Amino acid sequence: MFLQRTDKAQQELLPGQRQLSLREHSLLLLAENMPRAQLEQMYHGQGQLLVQRLLAAGYLALPRSPNTAASSTNLHHVRMHMLDLCERLLAERWHDTAQRLRQQLRKARDAEGMLHAREQFLQAVQLHAGIDSARRLARQLEDLLAERSLETV
Repeated sequence: MFLQRTDKAQQELLPGQRQLSLREHSLLLLAENMPRAQLEQMYHGQGQLLVQRLLAAGYLALPRSPNTAASSTNLHHVRMHMLDLCERLLAERWHDTAQRLRQQLRKARDAEGMLHAREQFLQAVQLHAGIDSARRLARQLEDLLAERSLETV
């Protein structure tokens, strides 16, 4: 899950407006592009405390609930794209892997399930086609399958 910066955070990031410690400030800068779990692992285990502090102080917020219709349409689009990639990249040579991934994609009903399916897909590509191919594909999928795009209207 990606956290969202609040208006208070935007003010903090303006030049000459620093109220937070250097670590809190740097974590606030990173929060826009990094999953919460990664943020919480930073600073030798202090990240979780920093994230909680920034949430409690109103600098960060949990994502707003998406409009259900828009969200399901976006999930459908992502699912169809991933099924197409699965067919093109894996089905012919690695039929069993492709079948397992297709089933997982069909069962994914929310952003979390789709993100899990994406990770499984990238691991399969890495196993069968190499790490460079998986990295290239991950970069291509980043915008389409980012947590934010699955959860926003």
